[in-house]
Amino acid sequence: MAEFDFDAVVVGAGAVGLACGYALSRRGLTVAVLEQDAAIGQGVSSRNSEVIHGGLYYPTGSLKARLCVSGRRMLYAFLDAHHVAYDRCGKLVVATTQDEIPRLEAILEQATTNDVEGMRMLTRDEALALEPELSCAAALISPESGVFDSHGYMLALQGEIEAAGGAVVLSTPFESAAPLDDGGFEVRAGGAEPTTLTCRYLVTAPGLSAQGVAAHIEGFPAEVIPEAHYGKGMYFRLQGKAPFARLIYPPPIPGALGTHYRRDLGGQAVFGPDLSYVDEPDYVVDPDAAEGFYRYIRKFWPGLPEGSLAPDYAGVRPKIHGPGEPQADFRIDGADVHGIGGLITLFGIESPGLTSSMAIGEAAAGRLGL
Repeated sequence: MAEFDFDAVVVGAGAVGLACGYALSRRGLTVAVLEQDAAIGQGVSSRNSEVIHGGLYYPTGSLKARLCVSGRRMLYAFLDAHHVAYDRCGKLVVATTQDEIPRLEAILEQATTNDVEGMRMLTRDEALALEPELSCAAALISPESGVFDSHGYMLALQGEIEAAGGAVVLSTPFESAAPLDDGGFEVRAGGAEPTTLTCRYLVTAPGLSAQGVAAHIEGFPAEVIPEAHYGKGMYFRLQGKAPFARLIYPPPIPGALGTHYRRDLGGQAVFGPDLSYVDEPDYVVDPDAAEGFYRYIRKFWPGLPEGSLAPDYAGVRPKIHGPGEPQADFRIDGADVHGIGGLITLFGIESPGLTSSMAIGEAAAGRLGL
């Protein structure tokens, strides 16, 4: 078998894995990013809302709060520098009844604590002046929220890694790794041409496969691997003109931000995701789910025409909390957790993981002392 030596190996070429590879390559390291699929970003990264989150909701001091806000700022700068399309359209979090206004006030307080810029409450009239078709009692505006071309972003990250002498290796699934006696790792990868690579640092960011990858690292303690839960979310696309320019979000639901509206970069309106827990990842969109979407959306857009929603796509989020459990924070685990030097394992990198990805990469490199 051919042997290739790199300073670092990253498992997973989604947005977070590529951002980790980019952060390491910026420090002068040669990086190999291993991807089991035939293209980058085919998992969680290609089945989401492509929303750039402000960082409003997350608990004070949590990784989600800190990395979403810093990651968003880094992301906009990176998109500008690499000419990747985005629309900083802003977001309205809407109270559809008077009873929901205290929830908006609590979100505003949390957003202020999280250092989110430009947040303020809007009266019903102020909100309708921005979005005339909206139905609400009040709204909260987040001017820093937006949507972007996530695939263009990942291609730019790949280009930066390769320009720095690294490699993004496709159709090459991670099989196992073992610490070497003198430090570093031997990594075994499969595919059409199975390969063994040696590296000084190993970062695992494979999304839905995070638990399985960790279990195949020799000496990794099973008791620190969190239980995997799969949160499925379906999306429906509007057949007709997009009714709003801004993102529209009702208050969050337990375990997720809830079914929301976005106008994508192509100008089309998309609603979703909902949330259901499934035993195994599946990407089937049930047309019968449209009934619930109509009911939910009409709370903030009563003008939604009957028969105008078409099934679009589904995504599955790598959750580490189950139904009814408190929403978990990101896990960026180093040797203090699992006892293996030079190894960083990522778990539960769901929303706002895409927005936070560059900051997650920086955090992973920092946990390695780089």
